[in-house]
Amino acid sequence: QVQLVESGGGLVQGGGSLRLSCAVSERTFSTIAMGWFRQTPGKEREFIAAISWSGGSTSYVDSAKGRFTISRDNAKNMVYLQMNSLKPEDTAVYYCAPVRGKVPLYDSWGQGTQVTVSS
Repeated sequence: QVQLVESGGGLVQGGGSLRLSCAVSERTFSTIAMGWFRQTPGKEREFIAAISWSGGSTSYVDSAKGRFTISRDNAKNMVYLQMNSLKPEDTAVYYCAPVRGKVPLYDSWGQGTQVTVSS
């Protein structure tokens, strides 16, 4: 079973930046698309961004376009989410996961990393 360890969250002022990292223990990592999701209390997990296995194709939710950048390093089994121009509404727990399109492949999640953006 794939294991996912997210890190890099924290408290940041509005307009600031954070870079999230996700370590993936999946031997076929370089062949699978990866995505980032976020969740706030009482709401369903929301798709944020995805990247193809090669890194050549990316997709974003409208609210992230122009502010967030997803990337990956297949040699290190890592996925990243660079978040710029952060807004208080970006406050959430962020998760990474293998995806097909914008849908998680498995119902299995890491512990997530908390991002809090102050106004």
